[in-house]
Amino acid sequence: MRVENELYKNQGIHVINAIFTVDEGRAKVLLVRRKNEPYKDMWALVGGALYNNETLENGTRREIKEKTGINDLDIYQFGVFDEKDKTPTINMRMVAITYLGIIDCKHTNILKKSRNTKDVEWFDIKNIPELAFTHNEILSKAIEKLRELIVQSNILKALLPVEFTMPELQKLYESILNKEFDRRNFRKKILSLNIVEDTNKEINLNGKRPAKLYRFKKEIKNKKVF
Repeated sequence: MRVENELYKNQGIHVINAIFTVDEGRAKVLLVRRKNEPYKDMWALVGGALYNNETLENGTRREIKEKTGINDLDIYQFGVFDEKDKTPTINMRMVAITYLGIIDCKHTNILKKSRNTKDVEWFDIKNIPELAFTHNEILSKAIEKLRELIVQSNILKALLPVEFTMPELQKLYESILNKEFDRRNFRKKILSLNIVEDTNKEINLNGKRPAKLYRFKKEIKNKKVF
């Protein structure tokens, strides 16, 4: 690489994050409303420009913390997107390195405003508005990746409370995979994988008969669930 070559100039890197949760059986993604141009007032995925003195992961976690207040979550790199000629008012090529994040929204405090954002909200993945930049395309790929990951048992720990019912687990799968499972067959499949254990506790739900509480076993290998 010859750094003096003009073709190497005017290029930058963005780190863009699709942060997912499951709330009342619905898969949701965290979006921020932009405060500044370009795309002022539009919703966008969480992210921004990478500093030249930080690694990709450090930059990703910095952007997430600055714009949402979240400082601890599981992230997975899943793609690279070419932003050439797609960012108005910016006369340079931007390459987006994308990450998928997973978090339990019920135990997370979200920063509603920041220096560059005016609002933050969870959106159902089935009801996404038009997003800034090429973020709709990025989100679509992120959902595809989430569906790949969700059939690996370990990733579910970040989306569920420590103790959960079998219907809650089934709703999680159905929401993300966008399909329905027979209740009995689902329970039989999950128990056959030996990834959860009975806590010997029960919980009353909406006046119905008590439901058993389960938890993930401490040491489980990634297994193809469906």
